[in-house]
Amino acid sequence: MTQQTSAEQVPADQGLRSAESPTEVAALPGARLILASASPRRLALLQQIGIEPDALLPADVDETPRKAEAPRDLAKRLAREKLAEAEAAMRRAGGDERTWLVSADTVVAVGRRVLPKAELPDEAADCLRLLSGRQHRVYTALCLLTPRGNRRERLVESRVRFKRLSGREIEGYLGSGEWRGKAGGYAIQGLAGAFVVKLVGSYSAVVGLPLYETASLLEGEGFPVRARWGAMA
Repeated sequence: MTQQTSAEQVPADQGLRSAESPTEVAALPGARLILASASPRRLALLQQIGIEPDALLPADVDETPRKAEAPRDLAKRLAREKLAEAEAAMRRAGGDERTWLVSADTVVAVGRRVLPKAELPDEAADCLRLLSGRQHRVYTALCLLTPRGNRRERLVESRVRFKRLSGREIEGYLGSGEWRGKAGGYAIQGLAGAFVVKLVGSYSAVVGLPLYETASLLEGEGFPVRARWGAMA
C-alpha cells in the first residue's frame, strides 16, 4: 500500500507546482524532474523509490476513447498527450534543458470495453458488478522526455481477477468512497485489495505507475535514481 500524500490537483494553465508545496506556483527553471500528474498515488510511488519530483504538472486531456480504439492504444495515446501538454506548459513556464518529464496513464478494461474513472456511485457499482468473479486487464502506459530530447515509452499489461462480489460487499465498498476518480471504480492499494484473487503483472502499474519500468527508463537515460537511497536509511 502506498503512503498518503498531500498532493492536490491543480489546473495545468496555472504553471508548475512545487511537489513539496503544491499550492505554490513556481517557474522552476532548474527543475530536475517533473511529474505530469496530480495523482497522489503516482507521487507516492515515485517517492517509494527515492525520487522526489521537483514539480507536479497535471495535464488536462480528453480521455474519451476513439472509435474502435483498443484499451492498450488508449493508454499509450493518453500518456503521450499528457506528456505533450505538460512539455508545452513547462516551456511556457521557463523550464530548461535540464528537465526530465514523466507522464503515465492507466486504463482498466474487460475485453475491449474500457471502464470509466468512476465519479458517481452508480458508475462504480456498474464497474464492480462487471469485474465481479472475472478477470480484467489493466494497461499502464509510461512516457519519458529526457533533457536531450529523447522520448521513451513503456506499456505494462497486468491481469487482475476479482472474487465474486455480493451485493453487500459492493454496497460496503461504495460507502468507503475510495472508488471515486479511480479507473475501473476501485483502488487495489486500498480496501479493494480484499477483492483480488490473483494478479499477474505489476502491482505498482495497477496502482498507477510501474516502478521497475520507470526506474529502468530513467536509469537508462542517465537519471540518478539511487542518488538518495543512502539518505533514506
